[in-house]
Amino acid sequence: MTVTGLYKAGREVSLAVILPCHNEAGSIARVVADFGRELPTARIYVLDNNSSDGTAALAAGAGALVITERQQGKGNAVRRAFSEIEADLYIIADGDGTYDTRRASEMAILLLDEHLDMVVGVRRATQSGAYRAGHRWGNRLFNAIVRTLFGNQFNDIFSGYRIFSRRFVKSFPALSTGFEIETEMSVHAIHLRLPTAEIETDYFERGDGSASKLKTYRDGFRILLTVLKLLKAMRPLALFSALAAIFFVIAAALGMPILWHFIETHTVLRIPTTVGVVGLVVLGAISLITGIILDSIMLAETSYKRLFYLSLPPTRRNDA
Repeated sequence: MTVTGLYKAGREVSLAVILPCHNEAGSIARVVADFGRELPTARIYVLDNNSSDGTAALAAGAGALVITERQQGKGNAVRRAFSEIEADLYIIADGDGTYDTRRASEMAILLLDEHLDMVVGVRRATQSGAYRAGHRWGNRLFNAIVRTLFGNQFNDIFSGYRIFSRRFVKSFPALSTGFEIETEMSVHAIHLRLPTAEIETDYFERGDGSASKLKTYRDGFRILLTVLKLLKAMRPLALFSALAAIFFVIAAALGMPILWHFIETHTVLRIPTTVGVVGLVVLGAISLITGIILDSIMLAETSYKRLFYLSLPPTRRNDA
């Protein structure tokens, strides 16, 4: 199956393959060649992120266009690519050879046939060493968190193998700097209710000489912080209402004995605690009002984002 022969407005659909890389000399030439074979009309870009092992030279030698991004982090590399590269479809994968390039054309055709904005390759480990145990459990945990907070739309929010429409790429803010970029992509699609799909793809073990750049605890914390930031930005009323509820419950637990004592004796027991209860009630009220105000702002921003997204022409085949 190939995307050759798909046309838009009388011309062939243009594809860009984006491979963010940091020290992937052992695999990058093979990955570039594999994508070139599967997508012969695509332009392949390697976003070299301060590699010191000759990754950029090997990528260029294999036929890729190399863009150097000095700001360290996968999110920075993806932002640079999305801002500079022009195409109808954008395929993003890693340069370590862990993703199955044979599914690329199928993902592209699915996106075009169903008029989607993103197709995510859901990883299916085919080798015992493809996933580290901590990464597997972390992936399940964060998938559950995102489904609970934002909606049940994705089963693999950390997958780095995706294909996008131009509409998605040019309306995506890409604020993340590191590996949390995939989480931001998923939440962006959920928030704007963009049409998406998933497709299972094999996930291979890294080749010799290639090491994961993901630090389990450091990047896990950064991803959790990103989820909280996105929750504040996209569901502020839910977040601040939950905070208000916590303040009110604590205030009630501390204040009820004082209230009953006042009703019975007309005297205030434990004045410091009473002051604390009043402070908690005030904090709860402030949190609730903050949530209402931010929710109104968020609705306006979402409308602007949606209108900007709609101002971009969709990618379609001639026969669509």
